[in-house]
Amino acid sequence: MADSENGESLGTVVVAGAANLAIALAKLVAGLMSSSSAMLSEAAHSAADTATEVVLFAAIRHGERPADSRHPLGHGRAAYLWAIVAACFTLVVGAGFSLTHGWHTITAGESLGDIGVSYLVLAVSFAIESVSLLKALRQLRGEARRWQVSPGRLLRRTSDTVLKAVVLEDSAALLGIATAGVGLLLSQLTGSAVWDGLASIVIGLLLLGVALTLIRTNASLLIGQAAPRGLQEEIRGELAAQPDVEAVVELVTVMMGPGQVMVAAKVDFRDETSGERLELASDQVERRLTERFPEIRQVFLDPTPGRSAAKKA
Repeated sequence: MADSENGESLGTVVVAGAANLAIALAKLVAGLMSSSSAMLSEAAHSAADTATEVVLFAAIRHGERPADSRHPLGHGRAAYLWAIVAACFTLVVGAGFSLTHGWHTITAGESLGDIGVSYLVLAVSFAIESVSLLKALRQLRGEARRWQVSPGRLLRRTSDTVLKAVVLEDSAALLGIATAGVGLLLSQLTGSAVWDGLASIVIGLLLLGVALTLIRTNASLLIGQAAPRGLQEEIRGELAAQPDVEAVVELVTVMMGPGQVMVAAKVDFRDETSGERLELASDQVERRLTERFPEIRQVFLDPTPGRSAAKKA
């Protein structure tokens, strides 16, 4: 299941990257023709998104590498590291350019050129970004149904950083396109470049918000974030339901990558379970967990006396 999710995320990021590259070039041409700050900011926005998709593509491929002697728990967390790099690129290139260029336009003014082509590029860009966002939302809704949670809750809690990045960036892109269109229209109607500059600043703030959100989310996952509480309870319930298990003394879960979970548990096995039977019971528990939860990649069980047995000892 986790491999299929990675494959779907890979398709999502490829579609988003191709769309953003074409849009960035079109916006750049339109921005140079119209001398519009908002259009140039949108070009920088799409360029930053394109670079982000390239980095996320590399993150997926790197994170799929199998475990080895130097990385016994796999390479899954590499996705979070590269996602932070991508978010920093968006922060510096996209938000930085949009904010500074918008402020320069407001303070120094500008003379708009032919903006007819800008409206056309914005309309086409909106359509292309909508297709990319719809694909990402379709994947999000599918995963939300599997986890039996709302799409919004899943988006906040998901370990699939690629899906989260695409949804947030495409949503910001649509808002940015609408903002650029409004800024151009108001500048055209009033003859004042202030509206175009303000639109550029709003686009920069959108990018700033997305970048900071992704940095904070991926930093938490990179440090070592527990699996969602609902999944933890299901794992605990599955452990406790095994015939040879008396109680689950302690359960620790860690997200090791997008759709990859490590489970470590102190388990109180029944007193009559000993020797060879304990080994067989441990193997059965691990097999049942990985069969029910395909995202679980590693299971570490520590046979531990329960609290009552420990007190008697």
